[in-house]
Amino acid sequence: MDKINATNAGTFKFDDDFIVNRLGYGTMQLTGKGVWGPYKDPAQAVELIKNAFDLGVNFVDTADSYGPWNADSYLAKALKEYSDSDKIFISDKVGQVRTGENEWVPVGTPAFLRQEVELSLRMFNRDHEDLLFLHRIDSHIPIEDQIGELKKMQDEGKIKHIGISQVSLDELKAAQKIAKIDAVENMYNVGHHKDDDAIVDYAEKNHMAFLPWFPLDTGNLVQANSPLNEIAKKYNASPAQIALAWLLKRSDNIIPIPGTSSVDHLKDNLSAANVKLSDEDFEKLSDLQK
Repeated sequence: MDKINATNAGTFKFDDDFIVNRLGYGTMQLTGKGVWGPYKDPAQAVELIKNAFDLGVNFVDTADSYGPWNADSYLAKALKEYSDSDKIFISDKVGQVRTGENEWVPVGTPAFLRQEVELSLRMFNRDHEDLLFLHRIDSHIPIEDQIGELKKMQDEGKIKHIGISQVSLDELKAAQKIAKIDAVENMYNVGHHKDDDAIVDYAEKNHMAFLPWFPLDTGNLVQANSPLNEIAKKYNASPAQIALAWLLKRSDNIIPIPGTSSVDHLKDNLSAANVKLSDEDFEKLSDLQK
C-alpha cells in the first residue's frame, strides 16, 4: 500500500520560497453549525490540523470569517505546537463579516480589509500573509479600492501573494489591472465545473494557482450506477478519492483544499494523491458536470 502523504500529489510553486504540496487542508469545518461559533471539541480540532501537518500537508486554507475567528484560533494553536511551523504556508481570506449561521456579508472598505490583515498577522504571530484572498468582491466599493488596498499592503511587505475568490473571468481580469493576482478560489468539483473551466485554463496559462472550494460533491454523485461509483470500485478507492484525483489531473495549477473534522476522512482524502486516473476515466468523470 502506498504511503499516505500529501507530497505524493506533487507541488505548485508560487515562488522560490513558497512551494506547496498540491493537496492542502481547509479549516471551514472546524466551526459550529452554519460555520458559526466554535467547534464542538477545540482540542480535537487542533490535533486534527497537526495530523494534517504530519501527513505532509504544508498548505492550509482558512479565513477570519470561519466562526468568525474560531478556525483561525485552532490553526494558530496547532502552528504554535508544531515544531516545523515555519514550513507551513497559510492561504488566508478577508472581506466578509458574519451576522449569524450561514450569513455572510461582503465588506470591502479599505480600512476594514487592512484591519483584518493586521489581526490575522497578530493571530498567527507572523509578519506577512503568504497568500491573501479577497474573500468576496463588495459590490458597494470600487474593486480598485479593494484590490488596491491589498496591493498597498503587499508593497509594505505584509502580503506576499494576492488572490481573489468566487469571481468571473472578467472580474479576474479587472483585478489583474490593479495588482498581480497569483491565485483564484472558486467553487469547482467533478460535478460542477463547466462555468469555471475557462478560469482554470486562464489561470494555468498565467501561472496562477486555482483553489477549488467545495472540491467534493460525492453526496450528489454517488449512486449505484454512477460513473464515479463504478470508477471508485475499479481503482479500489473511495468516491471522494476519485473526485480529488480528477481535480489533480485536471490541471497542474489546481490545489484541492478538502476540509474535514475526522482523522479517518483526512487520511482518505490525502490517499487521493496515490490514485492515477487513466485518460479514459478522466473524460468519463468530466462528463458528469451539471
